[in-house]
Amino acid sequence: MNGVIEALHIYDEHNSPILSHTYTSRPLSPSYLLPFYLSHPTPRPNLIYLPQTNPPTLVFSLAHANLLFLITTSSEVEPLLVLEFLHRIVDSFEEFLGAPLLAHKIENNYDVVAQLLTEMCDAGTVNTTEPNALRDMVEVEGWVDKLLGGLNLSAGKNFAGGLGGGMGSSAASSSSLISQNTPALPWRRANVRHTSNELYADVVETLSVTLAPSGRPLAAFANGTIAFTTKVSGVPDIVVTLSGPSGKHNLKGIVDLPVFHPCVRLAKWREQPGVLSFVPPDGRFTLAGYEVDLLPFDVDGKPPTGNVKLPVSLEMKTGLGLTGSDFEVRVQLNKVFGSSGSVQGGGMGARTGLQGRGSGGGSGPGGGFGIPNAGTPASPSLHDLVIIVPLPADVRNVPEIRPSKGDATYNPGERVLEWTISNKELAQGMSAFVLRCTVVGQQVTEEGEEGDPTGFGFGGGGGGYNYDEPYQDIAVTSTTKEKGVDKAWEAERDEKRQAHNKILMPSSALVSFAVKGWLPSGIKVESIIIDPRKSRGMVEHMKPYKGVKYLTVSKGGVEIRC
Repeated sequence: MNGVIEALHIYDEHNSPILSHTYTSRPLSPSYLLPFYLSHPTPRPNLIYLPQTNPPTLVFSLAHANLLFLITTSSEVEPLLVLEFLHRIVDSFEEFLGAPLLAHKIENNYDVVAQLLTEMCDAGTVNTTEPNALRDMVEVEGWVDKLLGGLNLSAGKNFAGGLGGGMGSSAASSSSLISQNTPALPWRRANVRHTSNELYADVVETLSVTLAPSGRPLAAFANGTIAFTTKVSGVPDIVVTLSGPSGKHNLKGIVDLPVFHPCVRLAKWREQPGVLSFVPPDGRFTLAGYEVDLLPFDVDGKPPTGNVKLPVSLEMKTGLGLTGSDFEVRVQLNKVFGSSGSVQGGGMGARTGLQGRGSGGGSGPGGGFGIPNAGTPASPSLHDLVIIVPLPADVRNVPEIRPSKGDATYNPGERVLEWTISNKELAQGMSAFVLRCTVVGQQVTEEGEEGDPTGFGFGGGGGGYNYDEPYQDIAVTSTTKEKGVDKAWEAERDEKRQAHNKILMPSSALVSFAVKGWLPSGIKVESIIIDPRKSRGMVEHMKPYKGVKYLTVSKGGVEIRC
């Protein structure tokens, strides 16, 4: 596959083209390409083949922040390479222009965007995509340059027009010569200097659990990401040591499908699982990613019998009430983790300080004496608790919604019931919350047929008015009312209503929450060490501040089936 990228087109939220960058050949124009892309039904795949164009074209797409990115090529190319290149473009734009990425930012900073696109792809071949390396190649106009440019003084810059964003200034040529002659790593900028030296590790795990109606977990996975931030002068050589619930000796059996940043030495990880040795990029980057099966099979292949410790347990009861039109959702806060043995609500969390070995370090906000701060492993904090209950299409309305705490609303368009419990209410110390609702469907007549939904007798389900029916005798009717309604007939009517309301009951519920200071896998950062023998250009006896944060996120990841 020797294909090349021919062009990149960017559209705003109204599908209007805001930027078109041509790398090679004569690609399709953005206005001519967009109708072909929109003609495919949603959800549109990331790769679409257009055989009707001349020449036949491959279209790679990425939707991000209400923007649409399209890359075209008429030759055979590696799909994953192009899709990864699209993600690198978005990351680079956010690095230089700031997040969130908006259309007016791209339009107002066209000189920077053109330089980025030219450096990242040369004549259709993917080139430099690391943000640190792009910092040395791309000129970003600062406030000093704007001031000098406003005074009509030479600022050492000459901005050339055109899509290629050519740099004809002496400063650009000198910076390119410096970057070529400096033996810098591809992912780290040259001559990095910081006044405050800091090392931060943020371990974030996304929880995905499926529960049976009894509450027993059927499947449970945690997908983790280690985001690392380095603000250290020179070229530091860092070693991060990870450990599991029972130490680092069994980490290889816990972590599945690990992926690493190119700076990580893979040989060191294979030799000692849990040890990450690397020379980091400057700033924040994703160091590693992994997956953990929280319900692993035994060595003999037997199904898992253990239980997953969750900060929130969910219970649903359906078919309640006289006619079975009520259902109940009960949320229980579990005291299962943290040295304090409880889950606290609210709090913004704190970073746990690490005492470095060999390079010094300090105690973080969570390392002091007395009561531990909320959001640390000693005192995890639960917040942003939201329960989503999808309702069947036969539900017409939810007239009664009675939460014990929080706010619950019904969205008839999406047919979901959303129950939100604020962080303030979580911090009040309550351990259980209950939501009871009544659902209403189409009216059912005594014969079991659907009645008129309007209730006025105008059509639908035999509810119309028939003028040919004989008149009732008033005396007979009143006599019948005096005798009362037959009990057997009442029981039969209630059974019909219960059978009808059974199809109105929800079949699942989803829970979203975030816990600061706790990870379901039990993985933790044991130490962060700077090796002074392998590091270069660092201040002697430097003692950077080192800290770690743990965060668990579940965006509808915990689901219970009824």
